[in-house]
Amino acid sequence: MAYDYSIYLVTDRSSMSTMTLCEAVEQAALGGCTMVQLRENGISSSEFYYLAKEVKKITDRYGLPLIINNRIDIALSVDAAGVHIGQKDIPADAARKVIGQGMLLGVSVSDLQEALRAQEAGADYLGVGAMFPTKTKKDAKIVPMEILCTIRQNIRLPIVAIGGINRENAARFAELGVDGLAVVSAIIAQPDIRRATEELKRAFDSVSGKPEA
Repeated sequence: MAYDYSIYLVTDRSSMSTMTLCEAVEQAALGGCTMVQLRENGISSSEFYYLAKEVKKITDRYGLPLIINNRIDIALSVDAAGVHIGQKDIPADAARKVIGQGMLLGVSVSDLQEALRAQEAGADYLGVGAMFPTKTKKDAKIVPMEILCTIRQNIRLPIVAIGGINRENAARFAELGVDGLAVVSAIIAQPDIRRATEELKRAFDSVSGKPEA
């Protein structure tokens, strides 16, 4: 199955401009978001589970894949489309054994060696970043554009860039052959989430060659 990674929303309830996360996700879906990752740290497992179930109702309604950050158990329990892990989480090959071949596996990487290992371990796509400083992950290692280019040239998997990406710099990534933009604040923190999503999608699609909705 082919997936559209172009506008990949990563959630953060502490940054959202709406009263509820479901409202934020729905507004992003209406604006053309193509994938949603539920990334909510600092909450209990039960709260994460019930939140995932509610968000999945929205993503299912709009036909969007729901990815769960880190928590393989929750991804399996809510029948999510996939799980996304970082370098400090369970290794990608171990994650693949748990989730099987039927779920998406995304892996965060910051250099070519990590990217090659993730590809070999069975990842379906890579998240590369942080490309720029970001308030949502202040300790994130910045990845130079040259490294992103090197990863793109040597990796056959879809690549999603993340970290400080917005409509002003979106076109730069499309020009490099990146498959999508993973964003938090550029969508979820904006006063008009639907419009912000539309503008980001338009900026990326105009260069990537994808037809505008």
